[in-house]
Amino acid sequence: MSEPSHYFTTNADLPSKRSTVDLHLPDCSFVLTTDRGVFSIDGVDPGTKFLLSTAPAPPEVGHILDLGCGYGPIAVALGRRSPSAKIWAVDVNERAVELTALNAASYDLDHVHACMDDAVPPEIRFSAIYSNPPIRIGKKALHEMLDTWLSRLTSDGVAYLVVHKNLGSDSLAQWLKHEGWQCDRLDSSMGYRILRVQHGPA
Repeated sequence: MSEPSHYFTTNADLPSKRSTVDLHLPDCSFVLTTDRGVFSIDGVDPGTKFLLSTAPAPPEVGHILDLGCGYGPIAVALGRRSPSAKIWAVDVNERAVELTALNAASYDLDHVHACMDDAVPPEIRFSAIYSNPPIRIGKKALHEMLDTWLSRLTSDGVAYLVVHKNLGSDSLAQWLKHEGWQCDRLDSSMGYRILRVQHGPA
C-alpha cells in the first residue's frame, strides 16, 4: 500500500477530484476551486480565515507574498484588497499553484502571480508576507523556509504568520526572536496566534 500524499509535496501524479469551497470575509467573498492533495480541501482552514479577517490590510503597492499558497485563499483575498500591488503566491505543490492561478483568474486578478517557490526572481523584495505556514514539514524545514523568505522582506516590511498554539506558535516566536527578528503576537483566537514579524533593530 502506497503512502498517503501530503499537501507539502508536489502531488503532480495524484488523481484529480475537484470541488469548491466558500470563503466569506468581512469585505469580500469567493468561491474557490480545490482538489485532492492540497491543504484544507473541505473548507478554508480556520487559521487562514482568522489571518485574513484580523491582520492589517496589505500595502497598496509593491510586492506582497502569500507563502505556501495552497489553492489560493490568501492570494485571492490579497489580490482583491490591493489591486495595484503585485501578489506572489508560492508553493512546492504543483497542483496548489495551478489552483491558485485558476482561482485568481476566475476573479480577473491578473496581478496575482502563482508559481513554484523557486521561480520568484531573486531581486524581488516584499513589503508584506502573509502565511499559514506548513508546520507539519518539521522544524528544520520550516526554519529554513522562513529564513529564506523573511530575509526578502524590505527594511520596513512586515510578515504575518498564523500558527496554532498546539502546533508550536509560541516556540516559533521564540526561535524568530533568537534569530534576530522582532516578533510579537498581534492577536489570538481559538488557539490560533497571529505573529507579526519585522526586522529587528540594527
